[in-house]
Amino acid sequence: MGSYCYLYLFMDIFSRKIIGWQVYDVESSALAGEVMRDICLREDILPNQVVLHSDNGSPMKGATMLGTLQALGVMPSFSRPSVSNDNPYSESLFKTMKYRSDYPVKKFESLLSARQWVGKFVDWYNNEHRHSAIKFVTPSQRHDGLDVELLKKRAAVYESAKETHPERWSGDVRNWQPIRIVHLNPNQNIVKSHMEKEVCLEDKVAA
Repeated sequence: MGSYCYLYLFMDIFSRKIIGWQVYDVESSALAGEVMRDICLREDILPNQVVLHSDNGSPMKGATMLGTLQALGVMPSFSRPSVSNDNPYSESLFKTMKYRSDYPVKKFESLLSARQWVGKFVDWYNNEHRHSAIKFVTPSQRHDGLDVELLKKRAAVYESAKETHPERWSGDVRNWQPIRIVHLNPNQNIVKSHMEKEVCLEDKVAA
């Protein structure tokens, strides 16, 4: 009979940056609360500043986690039962993770090996992965507010190229304006957010 380790992972849906994570060998509301408390400290999140959206898993809905969120001034939000696209960002992120060429085909040897692999993935995703949904900048660049100047320079390069070789262009250059508004559910427009830190997701990986 196999065993599991559980990935607690929190992502800012505005920047797509993974702002906190940990791998444990149990599902626990208390452990989820510890990760969230650490995130609020590191990210300087103030009371009543963010909404934490998650699935309906027990670690996210447990009394200890909800108590922690109340103490931190973080509003909880949950996907509707049996509605998979209420959290499309988590689905996209975990698909990216599981389709990585180095994703283990065999079980992790230990909890430590699972944490090491996830750590490498998070570093790549935040700092190297140029995300198509945020105009091909990295999540860290967008999270730190560097994307505005980067995209401004990129737009200037494209305009210069069109001016130099207009015959290569049949219309306007690509739109490099930064994404200003992010919806939790783009299809249903359930939640609009201008906040900079937003969403939590949780999954498990084989061990």
